[in-house]
Amino acid sequence: MFGDFQKILSRKEELEKALSENAWKTREEFIKLTREYAHVTELTRLKKEYDSASKALSDNQLLFSETEDDPEMHLMVEEEIHKLQQSLPILEKKLMRKLLPPDENEGRPVIVEIRAGTGGEEASLFAGELFRMYQKFSESTGLGFELLSASPSDLGGFKEVIFSIKGDQAWEQFKYESGTHRVQRVPVTEGSGRIHTSAVTVAIMAEPEEVDVVINPKDLRIDIFRSSGPGGQSVNTTDSAVRVTHLPTGLMVASQEEKSQLKNKQKAMRILRARLLEKMQQDEHKKRSQQRKSQVGTGDRSEKIRTYNFPQNRVTDHRINYTLYNLSGFMEGNIEEMCLALSEAEYKQQIAQTLT
Repeated sequence: MFGDFQKILSRKEELEKALSENAWKTREEFIKLTREYAHVTELTRLKKEYDSASKALSDNQLLFSETEDDPEMHLMVEEEIHKLQQSLPILEKKLMRKLLPPDENEGRPVIVEIRAGTGGEEASLFAGELFRMYQKFSESTGLGFELLSASPSDLGGFKEVIFSIKGDQAWEQFKYESGTHRVQRVPVTEGSGRIHTSAVTVAIMAEPEEVDVVINPKDLRIDIFRSSGPGGQSVNTTDSAVRVTHLPTGLMVASQEEKSQLKNKQKAMRILRARLLEKMQQDEHKKRSQQRKSQVGTGDRSEKIRTYNFPQNRVTDHRINYTLYNLSGFMEGNIEEMCLALSEAEYKQQIAQTLT
């Protein structure tokens, strides 16, 4: 069913040899080799796990017919068969996904950018709630979390907040979150009890290595200013905030979270590289329109992807028409079920495209 797996094992041995013998000329080539090695290593691990479960199922099915005279053992074997029959399809799907061409951003950390859209202060408050939701989800799944930049609003939300997520599964877990998130509820600023609809945009950007996006220092303008908080009040007595402008594209990034000017510049450069990589990949995707058909949604921050309806305790993802009636739990970071549903939908699209 999985074809000639020996080729993958041979490739794994080739990569191990290349990495052990330092058989690369540039850091870029080294990063490419290590990413491919991580992919084939996970692939071979899943194959071994699948083969082991398949053999265990066959052995237990044979044992099942041989233990009819021992009711207690017979029941134990039956329970083990049931467990294996449930786990095998899951392992098969994981293995099939790994056999598909890898995502270009697989294994990368991500930078998440949340911006308040239509809805004024209510949108800013919801931006803050999404920020906390993603933070809790990251902590529960063992992913690293780091705040890069924030522009607080007067009532405790965010006009904009940017943070990074690190871990081998960061991209896989967060890549479906790009787009416009709508919230429907009675705002705390609403006195008449009317339900309002506000919007927040989320951008998920793979964080590149420095070698992935090379920036000429001559293409940058660096401005230094004093940090400010809600309402524009000064929160720092020194000029430590940094604004970096990439002159060829006009992209501008500011960071003021650190007291150190150098650290703020480093954070701003990380965000800038991620935005430049996103722009490069989007331009390439437009050329390869067929590839876009195998993805759930466009990945564009303007696409309306999800609605959070608080009066009905409902969250709906419009890309796959999937609804959960546990919005309260969802906002506490319990978003795994939605992530799995989106992953399954994209997997089916990729399989269908591969077969055709």
